[in-house]
Amino acid sequence: MRDKKRMIGVGMSIRMGITLSFFMSLTGTLSSGHFTAVGFIMSFIISSVISLLIGFLIPVGAIAQSASRALKLKEGSVLARCVETFIYDLIYTPIMTFLMVFMAYQMVLKQSGGMVPLRLGEMYLRALALCFIIGFILIYIIQPIFLKSLIKKYENDALTEEK
Repeated sequence: MRDKKRMIGVGMSIRMGITLSFFMSLTGTLSSGHFTAVGFIMSFIISSVISLLIGFLIPVGAIAQSASRALKLKEGSVLARCVETFIYDLIYTPIMTFLMVFMAYQMVLKQSGGMVPLRLGEMYLRALALCFIIGFILIYIIQPIFLKSLIKKYENDALTEEK
């Protein structure tokens, strides 16, 4: 049972990390006004690595469930899901957004020879607001879908092993 929970946690980290990275990279490159396939792919790869590291180093699911239990929320209720989604979003989004914005900031400065008057803080806060909203919606919708599919997968695997 413990091994099954660990495998579900690993599966969730991988699926959520890659899915969030895809959509956040797409959002970032489209909202920059300078979408390029190369820029999107680079952003997606870097974002995926960061997301996977966060997912494997920080027990995000356990933290989110603990917060929900601490608030005495009924498991699976809309409010509990909102709190858990907020925790996920609070952990992933600021880190991923900062690194992506910083990378874009450095690229623009390099390409312009430092001649473009950009403010990193301003860029970050605008991107963070957008990514936080999109991240919350994505996590709220996608997390239960991935969780159900992983639970079903590992229940089916356990039934197959018993036969």
